[in-house]
Amino acid sequence: MEKEHRHPGTVAVNRRAHHDYHIEESYEAGLTLTGSEIKSVRAGRVNLRGSYARVTSNEEVFLYDTHISPYAQSGTYFNHDPVRPRKLLLHKREIKRLGGLVQQKGLTLVPLRIYLKGRRAKLELGVARGKKLYDKREDIAKRDAQRDIERAMKSRRRDTRDE
Repeated sequence: MEKEHRHPGTVAVNRRAHHDYHIEESYEAGLTLTGSEIKSVRAGRVNLRGSYARVTSNEEVFLYDTHISPYAQSGTYFNHDPVRPRKLLLHKREIKRLGGLVQQKGLTLVPLRIYLKGRRAKLELGVARGKKLYDKREDIAKRDAQRDIERAMKSRRRDTRDE
């Protein structure tokens, strides 16, 4: 099981976000969803790949390019547009802070995961800085080295038990 899925109630995780960005801060935001959208979210029919958030000029935050599949049992008439912009619910001071951070060079708002908290759908929103190619290679090398260490430790434990 991956570490991103260990959080209780997690519906969808944007795994590319940690690969492509350095996450500076994270915020919890509410999502404004229609009835068929929340049913699809509860069913786990969400894709965060390629999605992003943007602060508008009138101090609102919207989530773009998040694909929430249409709810199959609702028929065709009551379904929603799968990739429509969705408003995020944050406190005004958080929105102002995010707007100021995004004005800085190279920072963007990336959704990290969608999860259920009680009856509500929440989004973990990360303030992120893009990684360079050498940063990505460095992360891959660290992960491979850690995997080799764990493999060696596991085989060593197995050898001591056999004796």
